[in-house]
Amino acid sequence: MEHALSPATLTELRRPRTYPAVSVLTPTHRREPENAQDPVRLRNVVAEAKKQLEADPAVPRERRIDVSRQLDQALAEVDLAHVEDGLVIFAAPGEHQVWSLAREVPERVVLSDTFLTRNLVSAQASERPFWVLSVSTDRATLWNGGIDRVTEHRAVGFPLTRTRENFDAERQERIGDLPSTFRDEGTRRFLRDADTALGRILREDPRPLYITGETAALSALDEVGSVTKDAVHIPHGGLAHGTPDAVWQAVRPLVAAEARKNTDAVARELESARGRRAFAAGVDEVWQNARDGRVRLLAVEENYRVTVRDDAGDHLVPADSSDLDAREDIVDEIVEQCLETGADVRFVPDGTLGGADGIAGVLRY
Repeated sequence: MEHALSPATLTELRRPRTYPAVSVLTPTHRREPENAQDPVRLRNVVAEAKKQLEADPAVPRERRIDVSRQLDQALAEVDLAHVEDGLVIFAAPGEHQVWSLAREVPERVVLSDTFLTRNLVSAQASERPFWVLSVSTDRATLWNGGIDRVTEHRAVGFPLTRTRENFDAERQERIGDLPSTFRDEGTRRFLRDADTALGRILREDPRPLYITGETAALSALDEVGSVTKDAVHIPHGGLAHGTPDAVWQAVRPLVAAEARKNTDAVARELESARGRRAFAAGVDEVWQNARDGRVRLLAVEENYRVTVRDDAGDHLVPADSSDLDAREDIVDEIVEQCLETGADVRFVPDGTLGGADGIAGVLRY
């Protein structure tokens, strides 16, 4: 199952497919007893997708068999012991993917010529993703960070390991020579390579960056590197060879502090916008401005969800999820629309927006 959505991956997911591109969404649960319903619910929604394929006259028999097989393979890959709050399956002729999301999704099946990505985009934005680079004399490990965990990122050369020719880190540590190790030209060249590899990743997927390592390692990296100089430094050694949980425990206090700082900054921006009449609040008003590309900053409370329907296309009105024209993921639609028009999207703790009904925006004009 996939967890981390990079801009390049999103671009690939959004490209047109040969019809039908099937998107299957279902809520999942991390804990008992709620997760007991997940296997049945998942099988039912996949069965509904196959039923819709069977009933669609635009799907030739060979293609229907192919996509049904892709759905079966995706279903077999789902690890319900490690799911989060939502599950998305994509299936099209010759391909399938399974995504686990740390954000609830509505249960639905969509057949189209593109995959339904708005829920992935919203989940990614709400996770506030970041990178953690852990360095030592002989290894550089990159970690993909989210709202409550880190996982190792194995791509674009990571993890980097240094050949041990003419290099005895164990001996140098025994004689207490760790600081001088990082003045060694071979070590500095290794750190420079790590900085260069990280630069390639940041160009494709820019995020906040944290770096862990011995104090001497962090100083050496600052001297030889470029992209790491503006990162948050955490003087904690051993994590280049550490576990995801150890890395998460080291960075969690700083990530939480940064989140509080961002929330305060959003509140100040919204208050300033209110004073100069560049403020929108509530799902209907924000939706209208998002469609026009007017939202510069979008703030959404983390658990805000609302079901609406169109009122003759001009306004959104509250609705029940049982209504035929109900839009259960309107918040995710707004998030994706705002990101596509270059807005800064911030998820904030519940209650932060006060009387703004869970969603507010700063307007460009």
